[in-house]
Amino acid sequence: MRRGLVVVAVLAATAVAGCGTEEDLVVAGTAPAAPYDGPLYVPVRSLDEDGPRATRIESGAAGRALECDGEIYSGGRSEPWSEGDGGSTPEDGLGAYFEIEQPDVPRSGYRVEREENGRVLFSYDVDGRTKVAVVVAEDRKDRPGWGPETSASCDPAELPESFTATMEYEIWTDEAGHRVPITEISSSAGSAHCDWQQAHFLGLGVYRDRKLYARDPDGVLDPGMLNAAYDGDVPMPDDAHDTGYRHGERRLWLTDDKSTAYVRTPDGVEAWPQVKDGMGCK
Repeated sequence: MRRGLVVVAVLAATAVAGCGTEEDLVVAGTAPAAPYDGPLYVPVRSLDEDGPRATRIESGAAGRALECDGEIYSGGRSEPWSEGDGGSTPEDGLGAYFEIEQPDVPRSGYRVEREENGRVLFSYDVDGRTKVAVVVAEDRKDRPGWGPETSASCDPAELPESFTATMEYEIWTDEAGHRVPITEISSSAGSAHCDWQQAHFLGLGVYRDRKLYARDPDGVLDPGMLNAAYDGDVPMPDDAHDTGYRHGERRLWLTDDKSTAYVRTPDGVEAWPQVKDGMGCK
């Protein structure tokens, strides 16, 4: 499955977390004001590029069924599966989607939005707008039984806080308190696999322009990974400006060159250096 954002490894270590129980995977729900009335089968093709356009093309009907406030975040066509992996009902097919694809989306609260010619569209709605769409189909080529054909989702910032609070990424808000897409800014603790739990990473910007910064008060990161040393107590540069981004008591300030993230807290200002391209752990 293509993800609209090229996620840096330390920010992509999100656990697959559920929300609710298997019994409420599918609910009666309430039809939205403008239900999806397009085809449930749209041919898909793979593109050698990243971005919302490619994700929409690769997610077929599911991508068309979304009602995102911003850009589509992730989506694609399912991989083939073996006999016994699919289900005997459309609801089983939705369950197979979670077993096969392991998506980072809510696992309960879906409703049937459309049924047509051996396909069913399941939608997960927020305030009456579809934020996750899964098209399941029966007995398609290399996909025996009911199972996922295409799926797509909006940015996690458009999902309920009750769900995103269970994930490892952190969603920031703007100056008005609105949740900001994680394709624009997000943060997380470092990976346990790398023994970086005491560090914190901040991703800012989209695609090739995305920059990664690190907070490392305990020195768990290799200094060679960073463009400068972390400093937990610095004066705010005269040319720094408030970006309006907030997470809890942290406020992000930047200078025009964006070489360092200045994070204001109630205790002062921290300088988070930029992480060099290609960093990682073994």
